[in-house]
Amino acid sequence: MIRPEGRAVRIVCIMASPKIAVAAPAQAPQEKSERLSWKVKLLYGAPNFAGAALVIPILVNMPKFYADVVLVPLGYLAIAIALARSLDALSDPVVGWISDRTRTRLGRRRPFLIFGPPLCGLAFWAMLSPPRAMTGNHAALWFAITFTLYFIFHTIYALPHYALGPELTLDYNERSSLFGVRESFTILGTIVAAAAPGVMMKTLGWDERRVFSVIGVTFAILLTSLYWLLAWQVRERAEFAVRESNPFVPGVRRALRNRPFTILLASYVVSSITGAIPATLLPFFNAYVLQPTNPNLWLSVELLAYFGLGFLCLPLWVAASKRFGKLPTWLASFVMNISGGGAMFFLGKGDLAGLLVLIAWAGAAFGAGLFLGPSMQADVIDYDELYTGKRREAQYTAFWSILPKFVAIPSAVVPIAVLGELGYVPNAVQSAQVVIAIKAMFALLPALCAVLAFVLAWKFPITEKIHRAILDGIARHAKGLDAIDPLTGRSVPPPEAGPVDEATGWFLDYFSAGELRRYLNHRGEKSPLRDVTVSAAIAIAISAVAALYAISCARSSGTDPGAIASLSVVAAGFALAVFVFHLLRIGAALRLGAGAVPHAVIRAHLEGSA
Repeated sequence: MIRPEGRAVRIVCIMASPKIAVAAPAQAPQEKSERLSWKVKLLYGAPNFAGAALVIPILVNMPKFYADVVLVPLGYLAIAIALARSLDALSDPVVGWISDRTRTRLGRRRPFLIFGPPLCGLAFWAMLSPPRAMTGNHAALWFAITFTLYFIFHTIYALPHYALGPELTLDYNERSSLFGVRESFTILGTIVAAAAPGVMMKTLGWDERRVFSVIGVTFAILLTSLYWLLAWQVRERAEFAVRESNPFVPGVRRALRNRPFTILLASYVVSSITGAIPATLLPFFNAYVLQPTNPNLWLSVELLAYFGLGFLCLPLWVAASKRFGKLPTWLASFVMNISGGGAMFFLGKGDLAGLLVLIAWAGAAFGAGLFLGPSMQADVIDYDELYTGKRREAQYTAFWSILPKFVAIPSAVVPIAVLGELGYVPNAVQSAQVVIAIKAMFALLPALCAVLAFVLAWKFPITEKIHRAILDGIARHAKGLDAIDPLTGRSVPPPEAGPVDEATGWFLDYFSAGELRRYLNHRGEKSPLRDVTVSAAIAIAISAVAALYAISCARSSGTDPGAIASLSVVAAGFALAVFVFHLLRIGAALRLGAGAVPHAVIRAHLEGSA
């Protein structure tokens, strides 16, 4: 059901004195040496309390607040969300790559944990505090700017924070414990943020504007404080920070050759297709389908039931993952989410008790996906190291983020755009057509996508036994010995001892196998540059056409931009990302065309990559 994005949400203030240094593993990491103290786990997880408290108002409260209170037309609101989320997705791979390559006295991650949170907190407060005189297009512009800045600044600190987790411990089960603690804070922060607006309005008698403004400044301060505490107290693994980083474009291509990565990514992408719909539409479902006498209070109760059960059941899921394995436990949580979420379609006016039961059932499974996903991702990063010899936590975190984000953008913007086109009227009884649309989009679409994601996730291959074999292979490489890939049974030489030297191998990964074969067959110096420029030209043309269409819709006076305009923004953003990707390949294309690599070496590279 509801998935706070960025897997955001976290803490309890923990005071500690000396900085905590995480022990470096020996050549072959032993389970004992990879155990983390509770102090480290709590300090690492704590910022998610404030992070979640920021995400919930943005995903759940702000669309309806700006539509019904600030009076922004839904179509303009949808375009603003699409624009902000597209720029947010574009920033992920850049921040991930920069973080992995950062070399400072503080490490690769900690500088971002210091500078990002206060900027994000300021943007968050501004978004929740629009000037009272603003309405219509001016308010839509205010929302678009603050919403965009929030997500950009959020990426600056959140992505390095999540990248820090996999490197704190290499132990298979200890990672589940670490991420379980982190996501416990996520759920606690979510509960507080979910309950706060309704409780404050009921007990203090404040209007929505005053409530959200106070929430904005409070959690902005808390977010900054907790991340600064983490950066002050927890150090990074020094041996990971000194390793040479990889070029960006080849890193993307090598990630896509990582089979466990592509399986996990495919499952994420499919589940993200409708991932933001429940969070966006729950206030509408509550107010216009169930129609309680006090919608704001009941919304807080519903969110409290969902996230409260998630928090209480999370330790059980951690224990289950250690007993049965990560994948079986994750699949079991899928079944609960699918059945609970899909059944909500059959609810109607006054079915508050039925909704609470279904929300509790789906909420009990909520915590499993929060910690199991990151824990399985960390194992995939180890598998990548077996082949590349590099630690790319932030870059992989960005890969897992960018595609699901682009896919998820329509689920955040299309539903409210569709409601606008169907005749949604703020603060009024809705037509039967609008009510059916809310029910179908809120309950059925997410359940159907979750079924497909379940089928894809079923094929994930890394178990605890296989993970131990991966770490053994990494240890053998450190000694200069060949290792065995436990997934394929193939012999894997150390990265520096492959058929092509490491620097040349990374350079050739600027190009696809097809592009390299065309270069070999045609023996033309211009072939690589032609392939790159044609791909870049197509991408920027698509981006420009889509952007111009969205702008024309937004500037049409007297009309409310529809869902197609929002999707055009998404298409423009994704095509722009592809264009930038190809631009980064131009220098390599010129070098290859100039004969930088002998043809025999290219053939050896193609054979080794097959």
